[in-house]
Amino acid sequence: MELTKKQSFWAAVCAIQALIAVAAGAFGAHGLKAIVPQQNLEWWQTGCQYLMYHALAGFVMILLSSWRARLITPVKLFTSGSICFSGSLFIMTLSDIRQFGVVTPVGGLLYVVGWGVAIYCFIKYRKKEVN
Repeated sequence: MELTKKQSFWAAVCAIQALIAVAAGAFGAHGLKAIVPQQNLEWWQTGCQYLMYHALAGFVMILLSSWRARLITPVKLFTSGSICFSGSLFIMTLSDIRQFGVVTPVGGLLYVVGWGVAIYCFIKYRKKEVN
């Protein structure tokens, strides 16, 4: 299977997110323990987990987008969600400015919408196949 230019771009974006998740996870485990409170480390860990989960989900959607082109849309939503969700948790961890927490649910909503779009694409395809 050969990826299109668009698929390759979004695959690279997902790879960057996965790289950031691994590097940030290592930094949190080794570099932040002595610097930030335990609660902040939990925010950091949650940000790393969700960033990786949605980077991997993005790869799956990219592969499936050869079958259903609209599955690139969830990748865009996951990326936007990661910027808001994980980004706000990372900023809160490092700055201890809890007002950034108002952005976190926006990221969570973008994740949910991305999964909803994916479900819609799968159901819509299934209905076409049945008819």
